[in-house]
Amino acid sequence: MKKLILAAAVFAMAPLPAFAQATYSSSTTEIGALLDDPAAKAVLEKHVPGMTTNDQVDMARSMTLKDIQQYSPDQITDKVLAEVDADLAKLKAN
Repeated sequence: MKKLILAAAVFAMAPLPAFAQATYSSSTTEIGALLDDPAAKAVLEKHVPGMTTNDQVDMARSMTLKDIQQYSPDQITDKVLAEVDADLAKLKAN
């Protein structure tokens, strides 16, 4: 019984894997996951117009918005990331 309780305690303290996150984040959620969720995709389109329809967006599927900020600092500003996070926080990740 003690081993079961200890195992449950260790499991409860372990961080959730990315696929089990309760919410999305511009710094931890891959763009592909955001694109695959229609509500999250709408948030991207709202704050970064044209991103979801860009011919090269598939190349960024394994990156986060924070990762690609360096390639488009004028469009993906810290303010934009904060606004994206605020809207993503209202969604439940799939």
